[in-house]
Amino acid sequence: MQRPSSRREFLLSTAVAGVGATAGCLVSGSSDSPESTSTETPEQTPPDDLDAWLEEANGYDGETRRFGPDGRATVAVGEDGNAFSPVAIEVPPMTAVQWDWTGHGGQHNVVALDGTFDSGNTNAQAGTSYEFFFEEPGEYAFVSEPDDGMRGAVIVAEPPSTGYDTVDEWLAGTSNFDGTVADRTDSAAATVRVGTEGNGGLFAFDPPALRITTGTTVQWEWTGEGSSHNVTFEDADIDSGGVTSEPGTTFEHTFEETGQYRYSCLPHRGVGMKGAVIVE
Repeated sequence: MQRPSSRREFLLSTAVAGVGATAGCLVSGSSDSPESTSTETPEQTPPDDLDAWLEEANGYDGETRRFGPDGRATVAVGEDGNAFSPVAIEVPPMTAVQWDWTGHGGQHNVVALDGTFDSGNTNAQAGTSYEFFFEEPGEYAFVSEPDDGMRGAVIVAEPPSTGYDTVDEWLAGTSNFDGTVADRTDSAAATVRVGTEGNGGLFAFDPPALRITTGTTVQWEWTGEGSSHNVTFEDADIDSGGVTSEPGTTFEHTFEETGQYRYSCLPHRGVGMKGAVIVE
């Protein structure tokens, strides 16, 4: 992919439904909106400490939203008027990230501090989208000009690895998964909490990856946080039934056969609320 040759190179089109996975493509949904506004601000340099820099970002909650190879990596522009949402995302190399304008908060654009990508002049039009294809690992800090706390970051990195390919692929987009497998092979029982911090809210299983031996009973226990959840397995007839938010609710299953078992909360599967049980 060829990157834009200048900070202001972009493609602007009207009445286009989608964008391709090209390096730096801006699409506007209507020609009736206010014209974009040119902004000339001093050049900025990438931060030495990305975490510290993001602490000053509008709407930042300290979490990085991870997208797997099959995830649709999108960032809202103008969330609550003057923020990106999510503020920080992590994607694998060879991923296209799309920024979607909400139409809130006036004029915005998307500019990488290292000059890697630039959506062009600021724009206030809802339905505008800008897409950039990330090939190389790295940390890409960006702002809407002028900065004013409207900051964000794309972290390009290989997904965490456990050595279990099925598990790694399944949990690649789960933000509280760091490659660690909770080892409960020396116990006859194990517990997974349902509705813990992760995936942009209280939408996680803890631990997300669990290793046990045959004959072990796993119990899922609801925290009562993060709205209603359930536990549904992909390739096995194991299901907690309907969703519930009642704290203290439990569901259990005894695993008698070896394998790598994948499951999710159906209502929140799309945000990455997934888990895996490795039975040895």
